[in-house]
Amino acid sequence: MYLHLGQNTVIRGDQMIGIFDLENTTVSKITREYLAARQKRGEVVNVSMEIPKSFVVCCDRRKAAKVYVSQISAATLVKRTKADPANL
Repeated sequence: MYLHLGQNTVIRGDQMIGIFDLENTTVSKITREYLAARQKRGEVVNVSMEIPKSFVVCCDRRKAAKVYVSQISAATLVKRTKADPANL
């Protein structure tokens, strides 16, 4: 399965750890610190040309984490994962 995050960015489903709503999760200090640390390491990819609404945490085979910030809502991204026939 592949998930389209916007702006011609697609990730593999088996690398996805979680989809998070940006507005609700950044209320937590721990989440803000996590995102700031990933940003400092250069592990954040902004695929949003508009106001970001969600972020997706991924991990590749080398266990390298990457965070994708997307303009698509977390609810829509979750629906896209469930709509994929490969998940049935």
